[in-house]
Amino acid sequence: MTIKILLLQVRQIDDAARLEERASFAAMAGVTETCVIPYDLLTGTPTLAEIRQYDALMVGGSGDYYVSKGNLPNSQTVLDLLAEVAAVGHPTFASCFGFQLMAQALGGEIVYDPDHMEVGTFTLTLTEDGRSDSLFQYLPNTFRAQLGRKDRASRLPDTVLHLAASANAPFQAFRVPNQPIWATQFHPELTKETNLARFRRYMDGYAAVTSPQELQTMFDHFDDSPEANQLIGRFMRLVFGQF
Repeated sequence: MTIKILLLQVRQIDDAARLEERASFAAMAGVTETCVIPYDLLTGTPTLAEIRQYDALMVGGSGDYYVSKGNLPNSQTVLDLLAEVAAVGHPTFASCFGFQLMAQALGGEIVYDPDHMEVGTFTLTLTEDGRSDSLFQYLPNTFRAQLGRKDRASRLPDTVLHLAASANAPFQAFRVPNQPIWATQFHPELTKETNLARFRRYMDGYAAVTSPQELQTMFDHFDDSPEANQLIGRFMRLVFGQF
């Protein structure tokens, strides 16, 4: 069985993370890179009909764009599209920027909060709904995950299930109830190594809001995240069975 995944990306053409992100999602999903078809939201927005031609939708991170600032071109069109995706229940996994887009699309609120940003590897805790969720229930009650964010959700949509939290961000994951749609503020597609490489690439942006000592502390805050790295593969098996 060949699975085709549409990956929505928000990255400049010269951002090396464009290709790396595709490779990371493919590796964690257990498919070849040819099965992951990137779509650049900086050049346009797909229609729901176009998305439905793929077995699953995945939404990645962002190098230079913030949901809180609304600086993604055609941002409202993208938000409206993701609300449609949720309404029809198309299989979706969104991380980081994708989590923020999906949260806002469904009625949540995203704020810019560099004072509580998370860069590196952090400990997350499952909520009661997380412990009973068909995807998240396989995680331990506390687990390590890769993060790289300044935006965060200050409020989740009323219609979703809250699955996980961290000390700096109370909303780290949610699910659309009874639909194969999950979103994580953290990056289950990234490992310690790929997250550290991305941090080095975007260091200028972090340096603008942190001291040299804080930057060094961030460098020291990267670790392995084996449980979180199993989520996308489990998503694929849960939705599609053996493939």
